[in-house]
Amino acid sequence: MPYFIGLMSGTSLDGIDAALVDCSATHPPRLIATRGEPMPPALRDRLWSLCHADGASFADLAAAEQGFCEAQARSVAGLLADAGLAPADIAAVGSHGQTIEHAPWGHATGPAYTLQLDNPSLLAELTGCPVVADFRRRDLAAGGQAAPLAPAFHQALFRAPGQWRLVLNLGGFANLTLLPPGEDDRAPLGFDSGPANALLDAWHARHRGGAYDADGAWAASGRVDEALLERLLAEPFFHRPPPRSTGREVFHLDWLSTHLDGRERPEDVQATLAELTAASVALAVEMARDTYDAPPAECLIPCGGGSHNPDLLARLARRMPDTRLESAEAFGWSPDWLEAAAFAWLAWCRLEGQPGNLPSVTGAAGPRVLGGLFAP
Repeated sequence: MPYFIGLMSGTSLDGIDAALVDCSATHPPRLIATRGEPMPPALRDRLWSLCHADGASFADLAAAEQGFCEAQARSVAGLLADAGLAPADIAAVGSHGQTIEHAPWGHATGPAYTLQLDNPSLLAELTGCPVVADFRRRDLAAGGQAAPLAPAFHQALFRAPGQWRLVLNLGGFANLTLLPPGEDDRAPLGFDSGPANALLDAWHARHRGGAYDADGAWAASGRVDEALLERLLAEPFFHRPPPRSTGREVFHLDWLSTHLDGRERPEDVQATLAELTAASVALAVEMARDTYDAPPAECLIPCGGGSHNPDLLARLARRMPDTRLESAEAFGWSPDWLEAAAFAWLAWCRLEGQPGNLPSVTGAAGPRVLGGLFAP
């Protein structure tokens, strides 16, 4: 059985998701088992400091990479034990790594770059499994944004005849995929729409403590500050045509602070940040539809942590009244495991010699086989 494991740690730094996936050329990917490995607090703090540091020593990077790789290996070992499998049963582990910085347009006069902390050689050594890693820089080398990479996987799962569909990942940042009907020969479109949970979580942590606003309850208690929302939406990124991708390098609390006058109630800012996510997604949907002269999509499939936020989903529904929100579970997939599963599937693509990127999404010069292979 061609089993692959995908590993994903997002911008929230809350843990490592591991997904066991059956990949084959004869059927769509099938999710077999999953496991979440909480991020050790000390490691999370170390990774967080690297994401927000003006400078870091090589020793700091090496220590964080070692700890992260060991946490990944524990996740793989736990998943194998849960599934009753041995390392020899795994064709490859697809490791995304931990993004430290993503600058697809570079900084000042410097080159474009994306940095995912990872050590696939050590991961192969610790797990006894072949590892495929360093997916993003191959697309970047071909002139692409290196992100998002999930739309090719969304196509494999959700594209269907006779329907326009949208897939929306609501992680720390939101990325959107527009899937044309199966009989349409155009490739999917996909790009980052802007912040999703990153600002919501950070603002909540500053004023209320805790990792996140459960069910969006605090945001729901506030009122949208329309003037503040207008100032936030003036950010050039929201109006940049695709291909485009973003991260904490653009959207962070210091960015938010430049738009505040200091008199806002914290709960109103939270409500406005939730509305910013919904509004920026709606803008991205309109941009994608205009590009393909597409009708309103039949459905939007939310996934990621934000798919469990009823306040955020209600805001999205109000912004897109002609499109039905439908859980990934209706298609046989948990919304929590799509990203990890995507990197299992991308590892399968690497072993099959199949391209893993979509130039229509990233802007790369053409299809490319992504990732390097590291033997155990």
